[in-house]
Amino acid sequence: MQESWLTPDWPAPPNVRALCSLRAGGVSQGPYESLNLGDHVGDDAAAVRENRARFAARLQSRPVFLQQVHGTGVVELKAATPDATSADACWTRERGVACTIMVADCLPILFADREGQSVAAAHAGWRGLAGGVIEAAWNAFAQSLGVTKAEALERTLVWLGPCIGPAAFEVGDDVRQAFGAEAAVAGRFQPHSPGKWLANLPRLTRDRLAAIGIEQVHGNDGGADWCTVSNPSRFFSHRRDRVSGRFAAAAWLA
Repeated sequence: MQESWLTPDWPAPPNVRALCSLRAGGVSQGPYESLNLGDHVGDDAAAVRENRARFAARLQSRPVFLQQVHGTGVVELKAATPDATSADACWTRERGVACTIMVADCLPILFADREGQSVAAAHAGWRGLAGGVIEAAWNAFAQSLGVTKAEALERTLVWLGPCIGPAAFEVGDDVRQAFGAEAAVAGRFQPHSPGKWLANLPRLTRDRLAAIGIEQVHGNDGGADWCTVSNPSRFFSHRRDRVSGRFAAAAWLA
């Protein structure tokens, strides 16, 4: 039987919970098989509702599914925050509400407070990453702790979920230029073909976190096991399949 869940391995306190769904464990058919959580990709609506109900039951918390637009908007989640709220990052101090990011090649980022007072999540495709979604998410998360920046940095834990890997993420000059010459020099973009590069999204993400001063980063290290494209039985991938479902990573306070 295929596994249905990926549990982050990070030193979060007991009341901070986190989970990442995989492909297995749902009811969707065809290219959406089986635990597709996206209601905007052409799947049967009843199947998505059932899949989301199973996801929520596994969390024992309410996941809030955002309308992600590859931007830098951040929203505070409350018990009454509706699904389809437009944002690419979120945070909460409320119990029973899960910061949830849906992906199918982009990188889901989870933030946790070492003292268990707040959690956050961000959606990092290349546009959001270059535009500052990590910085926006962390600033909101840090402010929610009500401490100095130095204290917030010390208390911040980060987990990086699965995403398109560095051997599969072919991009053009526009993407490389969006990150500046330093990223190419640092080896985050490898020449692939004329005008094309292979981008290392996990490393670019870690660079952004390091620039903020966040040192406690766990999860995706760019290895093959984390690549959505090269693991079709575990992960949905839009780049690989074009018509694809979505999986999700979530963090919440119990």
